[in-house]
Amino acid sequence: MRGEPDLRTPEHIVEAAVRALQAGRTAYPDNRGELSLREAVAEKLQRDNGLRYDAGSEILVTSGATFGIYATLAALVSDGDHVLLPDPIYDAYFSPIRLAGGQPQPVRAELRDGRFVLDASALDAAFTPRSRVLLLNTPWNPVGTVLTRGELEVIAAFVERKNLWLVSDEIYEAINYDGHRHVSPAVLSDTIRARTILVNSLSKTYAMTGWRVGYCAGPGEIINAMLLVLQQSSRGPATFVQDAAAAALRGPQQCVADLRAEFARRRAVVLETLGEIRKVRVLPPEGGFFAMLDVHEFGRPSDEIRRELLRDHGVVVVHGAAYGVGAEGTLRVSFASGGDNLTLGLARLRDGLNRLAAES
Repeated sequence: MRGEPDLRTPEHIVEAAVRALQAGRTAYPDNRGELSLREAVAEKLQRDNGLRYDAGSEILVTSGATFGIYATLAALVSDGDHVLLPDPIYDAYFSPIRLAGGQPQPVRAELRDGRFVLDASALDAAFTPRSRVLLLNTPWNPVGTVLTRGELEVIAAFVERKNLWLVSDEIYEAINYDGHRHVSPAVLSDTIRARTILVNSLSKTYAMTGWRVGYCAGPGEIINAMLLVLQQSSRGPATFVQDAAAAALRGPQQCVADLRAEFARRRAVVLETLGEIRKVRVLPPEGGFFAMLDVHEFGRPSDEIRRELLRDHGVVVVHGAAYGVGAEGTLRVSFASGGDNLTLGLARLRDGLNRLAAES
């Protein structure tokens, strides 16, 4: 069920943390982020995303992407502002929107040719005079869509036309399949870069979920406002954690390729195991480590199906409606955990769905 890789943090990153601890790197961090890590983030953004950000003024180190999202919304959103976000979407966005005083405003996505898409008409329909921010997640949790450059250009034109801020959560950027490639919307033009705040972390890319280290990049005045939020809350990750994060970003990247290859193998097992179940359609994810199952043909609420799979078959999935009404009739299957756990879980899920198909 969970979005937590079961892979170990690469050894060279762990060793960097140990060296930092042995060197006494245990004092308070620079609240903006240790300069060495901010410089490493700037290098990474140029190397991997074709983006230039100033390490001194346009990058903020955060305690994971979760805090990055909160700090961004706290800086951008005032009481009563509307935050546009796709429906379906990762459910943990709703609380920070409300904590910032905002109101979530779903943009209904469409399931088209086996993938969820956002189009201009849906964006226009969801817009209100109080809309201030559009929040994106690409690769898109839970549905697995990797937004293409063309799709992002449509979204960027909408953001510019409506005078919005764009918050781009890119935590799954390194995990893509079948030739799909992550594109950061900030690379499209200087105009959209000036309206975009990138949010990312090392959790998924380097199997560092428990380290709680991430970063944001954006216009200096917004980063400064986010810094004020951070100074009164988390104050940033520990210095030795930041040293390890810099080693991850600057060190050998074969570990990222290996991680991607492992998830590609797991994805193939999911598609093969669940691909022949009557009345079930597997939506092949383009990125991330979740697969959506279309179970509309069962004619039952997805939460009811989820509960029955748990109760009678001992397997946990998430019902699509947990992510918005747009995903009702689907189930989210995680392959963040592999090996025997994935094999057993898929076998139970297959058996449970076959039984449901026979009864419906």
